[in-house]
Amino acid sequence: MTPPDLQPLSLLSAGAPPATGPWTRLPYRDVPKFDTSTLLAHWPRLHAGQGLQPPVTGPLAEGWALYHSGEFERAAAIALKQGHEGLALLNQATAVYANYLEPRESVRLALFKQVAERTTAQVAAEPENCQALYWQAYALGRYSQGISVARALAQGLGGKVKGALERVIELEPDHADAHAALGAFHAEVIDKVGSLVGRMTYGVRADTAIELFERSLQLNPHSASVLMEYARGLLMLQGDSRMAEATRLYEKAAALEPADARERLDVELARAGLSD
Repeated sequence: MTPPDLQPLSLLSAGAPPATGPWTRLPYRDVPKFDTSTLLAHWPRLHAGQGLQPPVTGPLAEGWALYHSGEFERAAAIALKQGHEGLALLNQATAVYANYLEPRESVRLALFKQVAERTTAQVAAEPENCQALYWQAYALGRYSQGISVARALAQGLGGKVKGALERVIELEPDHADAHAALGAFHAEVIDKVGSLVGRMTYGVRADTAIELFERSLQLNPHSASVLMEYARGLLMLQGDSRMAEATRLYEKAAALEPADARERLDVELARAGLSD
């Protein structure tokens, strides 16, 4: 049963972002910039972790170019005008902005909640829509972290995250981001409730987490986010005994040449993690 504060909404009612004022702008100048032609030329690299098909030339392609250039608010505004065709961009731009740049916790949670509500409605109408399933899991996962993983598990959100990611992998076996996210889910649940309770209650296992991380890296070895998720997963599962390996993964992430704005944010997070 859906928790009372996350009731599915219609796509229309879950459309526009909450009225929270202007979004925080990307703070870096050294971010790759895209127009529609360079976007399409680099699309396979930019979406190596997702398998999303490129848009046709037009407003939606312009929106994706803005997204990859770090203009998340403008990208979301364009996506919103494209109706159903813009939902993948709208969900991604909103969720990525909320995760990396929104400084107000209440607003972050409101944005994640909105993406979760919108994608829940999408999945109900299109149960094999991998983009909707993945961003549903992403938004619910980040929302869960915001309200505490223990509370989220008690509300049943963990099962929704796990089920959505497993369905993505079933439908699209080469979806690298879904493998990494599912590995992180296994690791985080084990970290919070222990391996025995995690296995018996939520069906999570440490060896499965490692297999998922390894597969994700095979599919997309140049992803800073995958490298960092793997590093965090190792520390959650095995603690300081894997610190050296986790540090190497962070160092590799920090040394990557970012392909777009989100990767620039990931590289910065890796550098910050190494300096802590």
